[in-house]
Amino acid sequence: MKMLRQTAIAAGLVFASLPLATTLHAQQSESTENAAVYIVSPQDGDTVDQTFTVVFGLNEMGVAPAGIEMPETGHHHLLIDKDGMPAMNQPLGGDVMHFGKGQTQVELSLEPGEHTLQLILGDHLHIPHNPPVVSEKITVTVE
Repeated sequence: MKMLRQTAIAAGLVFASLPLATTLHAQQSESTENAAVYIVSPQDGDTVDQTFTVVFGLNEMGVAPAGIEMPETGHHHLLIDKDGMPAMNQPLGGDVMHFGKGQTQVELSLEPGEHTLQLILGDHLHIPHNPPVVSEKITVTVE
């Protein structure tokens, strides 16, 4: 009986880890040929108040919440003050802002000084598309 119980527990652990394993090895969703994500406002070089709104734009694809698998859709992720890009073949992590409910803008509060902003579109599993849909990086000065 004890052996059967241990086997059942071990089997449960294996099955419980399957969604994570599937996510880590999921195939990237395809982006459309002319897909583009961009920051509508503020514009590159703008001076903004300490609290300001960032508006996201997207062409040739649609916005869908995280967890909703639909072709040619994704949701926004915002990189703030990042020098490099995250891995483009795995889920985006906690070092980026996730907008998994399909939001198309955010109110930010940043310390005074120069800051960079950049968007990446992620699929239903937060994985960047293939090819990745990434905005130009903009710089704003916060007063």
